[in-house]
Amino acid sequence: MARCTFLGLGVMGFPMAGHLAAAGHAVTVWNRTAAKAADWTSRHPGTVAAGVEAGVAEADFVFMCLGDDPDVRRVAEQAIPAMKPGSVLVDHTTASAELARELDIEARDAGIGFVDAPVSGGQAGAENGQLTIMCGGEADSFAAAEPVMDSYAKAISLIGPAGSGQLAKMVNQICIAGIVQGLSEGLHFAQRAGLDPALVIGAISKGAAQSWQMENRWETMVAGRFDYGFAIDWMRKDLRITLDEARRNGATLPVAALVDQFYADVQALGGNRWDTSSLIARLERPESGSKA
Repeated sequence: MARCTFLGLGVMGFPMAGHLAAAGHAVTVWNRTAAKAADWTSRHPGTVAAGVEAGVAEADFVFMCLGDDPDVRRVAEQAIPAMKPGSVLVDHTTASAELARELDIEARDAGIGFVDAPVSGGQAGAENGQLTIMCGGEADSFAAAEPVMDSYAKAISLIGPAGSGQLAKMVNQICIAGIVQGLSEGLHFAQRAGLDPALVIGAISKGAAQSWQMENRWETMVAGRFDYGFAIDWMRKDLRITLDEARRNGATLPVAALVDQFYADVQALGGNRWDTSSLIARLERPESGSKA
């Protein structure tokens, strides 16, 4: 079993660190809000680090699951110099590929490994240990970290060198944005046409229109319940990173850019913390009429 330190105990990191402890790893946790770390140790075997540097000093693996590039940069600047040679830093934050490449260079210079490893599956996936993890980095660092990450994953893939995991996560978010918008429009159309959504979904979910979002979210979308996972604030952060990368690499993402603005409309309705399926809410507004 490995000595692991987990930095960041949000809705994803909290259960992920718990799975590491349940698998028998020796886990140390740190969170910017100390009360969250104390709560974690009241539920799981492990210790609270006094600070980032102290927490990572003896770890074989250090995991980060933070908010955005500035958060990752701030914590990594403390962690990397304090980590022991031969250890591996794994960043589960959805952040920019550019930052991942920078951290990879800094980690090499410090004699440690680095893997950028954003996850998909949302809060439910983290809680159930069923996350999909897309990784970038050197093969040896990935091979070392993979069996430890398996504690909370259903699928783990090495996509390519540092930054490739973040780029793959961007592909994931591009696809989700289009799927959720299409499902929102389909359900909105069905209701305006006087159809029973349950009967419609029962029919089309057996064909080419089927998706995870359809199977798991159509019912809550029709009911107007949007507290089932990944918040719009975080999706817009991910789409911002994706659209920035597209401007750098020349990719054309008209649908992703449009859906990002649709999410801004939902934020204006007060839906910052609603889950991503809430795109349907902007279509169901009284003032939206029959407009698409």
